[in-house]
Amino acid sequence: MHLISDFAHDLKREFKGYNGKRFSKDLMAGITVAAVALPLALAFGVSSGATAAAGLVTAIIGGIFISLFSGASFQISGPTGAMSAILITLASQYGMQGILVACFMAGIILVVAGVLKIGRVIYYIPSSVITGFTSGIAIIIALGQLDNFFGVTSEGNLAIMKVASYFTNGFDPNWAATGIGLAVIIFMIIWPKKWNEKVPSSLAALILVLIVNSFLKLDVAVVGEIPKTLFLDERLSFAGLSFSDMSNFFVPAFSIAALAMIESLLCGASAGKMKKETMDGDRELIAQGIGNLLIPLFGGVPATAAIARTSVAIKAGCETRMTGIIHAAILLLSMFVLSPVMSEIPLSALAGILIVTAWRMNDWDDIKFIFQHRFVAGMMKFLITMGATVVLDLTKAIIIGVAFAAFTVIAKLTDIDITIADIDSKRLEDIGIHMPKVYKTIRMAYLTGTIFFAVTDKLKSQLEDLGDTETLILSMRGVPTIDLSGIQALTELCEELEKERGIDVMLTSVQPKVLAELRRGGLLDIIGEDYVFDSAEYAILKAHEEIEEENSEN
Repeated sequence: MHLISDFAHDLKREFKGYNGKRFSKDLMAGITVAAVALPLALAFGVSSGATAAAGLVTAIIGGIFISLFSGASFQISGPTGAMSAILITLASQYGMQGILVACFMAGIILVVAGVLKIGRVIYYIPSSVITGFTSGIAIIIALGQLDNFFGVTSEGNLAIMKVASYFTNGFDPNWAATGIGLAVIIFMIIWPKKWNEKVPSSLAALILVLIVNSFLKLDVAVVGEIPKTLFLDERLSFAGLSFSDMSNFFVPAFSIAALAMIESLLCGASAGKMKKETMDGDRELIAQGIGNLLIPLFGGVPATAAIARTSVAIKAGCETRMTGIIHAAILLLSMFVLSPVMSEIPLSALAGILIVTAWRMNDWDDIKFIFQHRFVAGMMKFLITMGATVVLDLTKAIIIGVAFAAFTVIAKLTDIDITIADIDSKRLEDIGIHMPKVYKTIRMAYLTGTIFFAVTDKLKSQLEDLGDTETLILSMRGVPTIDLSGIQALTELCEELEKERGIDVMLTSVQPKVLAELRRGGLLDIIGEDYVFDSAEYAILKAHEEIEEENSEN
């Protein structure tokens, strides 16, 4: 009920003062997005191992229902290149029914994820891992389009295996198809950006190819018949589907759900900055789940929010979620009106569009930043995730990337910095602390980093050689946290210093949480509560006084 009331409240706020002027902006934005989405929907439908019609149905159903329930006013959903990279392998193993079942199950997972409010998990994935993941998907998309681009047929489930088969089984390209694909790529590259705002380069390229091919009648593979119906012949059927059959699709379904979550939340975060609007991530996941529950019932492929179409919508003046619904309505109209024309589109032309799309989907600014500034850990995360995405599958790639990122974080935590220094009497004089004599036997040890099980040996070894030190002051301002092993190591060290070597230990600038842990661990019972100070200066004064008293007694 809480989710429903929040949704109703957001809808009321979004459409407050909605009038003809705002609707006209949504209408123009919807038309613009539809022009971009049409060729992409056809291309991604084919590249998913399904059909162009399936891609179109996905864009229509996703555009209506996901936009309607979305966690933001600007999200435009449909088939994407990243999703097609998962689906092409699934299609080769289980066929179209496998895609449909996995899509439905992924919808359930997404709804549950949204209800459980785990949308924020995306913010725990390092940006370099996401960048590597995106680049890996781009490579898969480009490699996966080589068959259609060259007009050939290859073998293998993975894109890289298909390319390898060119060398083992021979390579005899259809030069007419290759020429069309190459022409589309060149055309999209040279198409002026200012024209692209009015007519997308992909749509212009398709129109030009259709016109030329209508005269030349080249012998190339085409999209084929696009039925004038939203209910495709091959759609999800539960008849004869057992629980054991569905269990085979859990891993693919999880992969689809994970990718939909990542793409949709990243799209919302990025586009939200453009529109200066915050997206409700949990409700977005529910919307994606609802959409992916419905889409297979019509025969479509899994959908997710797409940054390319969403950014176009915002730049075109999107006011409300009506933009997404209008774009879907225009695509529906095009299915009935333009299906004879779309059925004649050469597959190599769609391949050319997807190859350019794959190149552009790389986050080149982020990649340049990582490598130009030589962030070694970031470079490794990027390359490992990208390689795993291409060689393995997308879910494993994310797990490997995140695991490696966690390992690098742990490695950094183990690099605790311990600096031992004599007392700087001049600095004390500068701040008004005057002592007749500062003994060299008082030393400061500055600790910076987390003290936990992996750094205890380093802590002990670096504090062993203290020479003629009589008082050691541990400055722990740079220690944000300490675990049980760290407390034990520090306790043992203090006991050894005080009882066996006669060195008094004082603590200064200890953060409250760390101090509470040290007190609970019994360390303060060893050194004494009165040996804990807020600042190093007070500790130095205390140490100096005690040394003076001891010397006077002797």
